[in-house]
Amino acid sequence: MIKDKQNIKTVSWKVCGMRDQKNIYDVLTLEPDYMGFIMYPPSSRFIEREDVSFLEEKWSNDIPTKRVGVFVNEEEQTILDFAKKYHFDVIQLHGKETPELCQSLKEKGFEVFKVFGIKDEFNFEVLKPYEAFVDYFLFDTKSPIHGGTGETFDWGVLEQYNSTKPFLLSGGLSLENIKNIRKLDHLPCKGIDVNSKFEISPALKDVEQLTSLSVWVKSINDK
Repeated sequence: MIKDKQNIKTVSWKVCGMRDQKNIYDVLTLEPDYMGFIMYPPSSRFIEREDVSFLEEKWSNDIPTKRVGVFVNEEEQTILDFAKKYHFDVIQLHGKETPELCQSLKEKGFEVFKVFGIKDEFNFEVLKPYEAFVDYFLFDTKSPIHGGTGETFDWGVLEQYNSTKPFLLSGGLSLENIKNIRKLDHLPCKGIDVNSKFEISPALKDVEQLTSLSVWVKSINDK
């Protein structure tokens, strides 16, 4: 992703697992490309564990950050209902969703991110049916709780990636390990998705750490 800086275009970044109103607006001042909201009830970051009625209002036009609804094995109509309620621009599917669901959501005008969990190995052939119907794949650390573990996976597995579809990297990303993504220079890694390593507590982000991250991202994008 991070090649010779003269050739860099942009690195996208997403902050996932947001919920607290003040925290959200503090992070929005950093202008991440995407902000993720967990719509999976078992998660400690599920947004409706608290009053998030403020999200039923659209953001002002000067806020460029896109809202991402993160779902796990949810029915399409439920996804659509929540997307309307919370003004999601992007649907991120973190379970065993089908290519047909991705296609349907894409045809309804959403950006679609399809997540796949990786640990020590992965069969990239399973991605092929999805390629035409997603904007990005997102590779996260495989876990039964569907993300937010703070653990990384073996990035060496990505050496087997044989698609031109861009992807986002997730799973235990921190200020300490983020610069190692230069090892993925030769792959279509479009950006990063951060969560638990930038938290004070579940769904409450450390704005100081995210500020440092935003400075790093912008230093690349400004080249």
